[in-house]
Order: sequence, then C-alpha cells, then structure tokens
Amino acid sequence: MKLIKKKTDKLIFSAEVDNSLANAIRRYISQIPIVAVDEVEISKNDSALYDETLAHRIGLIPLKAKKQTGKIKLDSKKEGIVYSGELKGDAEVVYDKIPITLLDKGQELEIKATLKSGRGFEHAKFSPGLMFFRNIAELKIDKKFKDKIKKICPNANIKESGNQIIIIDDGEEEISDVCAGIAEKAGEKPEMKENSELIIKLESFGQISLEALFEKSIDELRKDFHAV
Repeated sequence: MKLIKKKTDKLIFSAEVDNSLANAIRRYISQIPIVAVDEVEISKNDSALYDETLAHRIGLIPLKAKKQTGKIKLDSKKEGIVYSGELKGDAEVVYDKIPITLLDKGQELEIKATLKSGRGFEHAKFSPGLMFFRNIAELKIDKKFKDKIKKICPNANIKESGNQIIIIDDGEEEISDVCAGIAEKAGEKPEMKENSELIIKLESFGQISLEALFEKSIDELRKDFHAV
C-alpha cells in the first residue's frame, strides 16, 4: 500500500486489491451506521422556503454524534442567512457554514429535530462518504508525442524505451485517456495495459474519519461473510 495524497476529506492510495473485493468495500460504505436527522418539527417559518424544503436541507446536513438518538434545535430571529452552525443539541454539525435559509428583518425560524442512526442504502443523509477505484495503467506511444503530453499533463510519470515512451498512470488524476487521445488524433493507436494494482480514492462527508470509513466498510462486509 502506497499513500498518494491525504487531505482532511480525501485520501488517495495504491494497493494490490482484487477489483471484485474493492467493489464490495465500495458498496458496503452504504452499510455503515450513521446518525442523521430523522424527523423535523417546524414551529415557525417566516422564510421564503416551504417547510418541506427546509426539512430536506436540514436532513442532509452531516452530523457528528456520540449517541444513536438525540435531538437538535434551531431558533433564529436575526436578519440574514441562517447557517447550519446554529443547530444545537445532541450532535455537532460537521460544516457550520451550510446555508439553510434567509430571514428578513422581523422574521423568525423555530425548528426541533430528532436524530436516529441509519445506513446509506436507506437514504443519502446516512451516507458517510464515497469510494472510487481504478487500475494502474501503462500506455505505450511514439516518442514524438512526449512534449505535447508533458505540456498537457506536466505531472505524468513518463519513461523512455527506444522510440517509444511509457506513461504510467498511477497518480491522483487519471490521465491515460487524455494521453491516448493525443495519439489517436494523430491517427496512431497506443498500446495500453492495466495491472492488478489499484488507485483507491476515499472521500468523507465528515461524520467519521477517512480511515474509519475504509475500516468500518470492511467490518460490515466481514459481518455478512460470517453470517453466510
């Protein structure tokens, strides 16, 4: 396993993993229990948005919660944008600058919501993140295309081999299609092969860490294997 890039909400690495196993891990992210808003009670809504629209927006706000149930509320009378950070209670919002609605002078908004644990296959609000993967590819094309490829893809991993160059597509962004397109436009067909190593990209919505996203997905997959 080789780390390619890590940010707060994104992790990219390469690993020797079978495609079918990687796909199973990707699918089982939707089986990870996540806490989100279940029901919304709107006592006062002077904003221009319908109650249903407000409830939908609040339901999709990512939350961090220590318990599987709880309550949060929002009581705002200030003029301007109402942000997710104004939600208070048994859970912490992941991003406190998500706009919920806009209030004019003298308008009010009073909301109470209950929380529950659910899974992404039930509703998108319970989804903790996403996973993508692709095979590392090697592309062989004529050496005359090297300068053009370096101009379009300056970070490309290029090796020379006689009259050809070998482009190893093993980075953060997929470039094999772009490089192949350069040769194909000139009427030449590049040689491409994929190896067994994968580039895996994880993106978290913030309810759990990137490491936990991967580990918990494997745990849920393992549970189903043991149940068979």
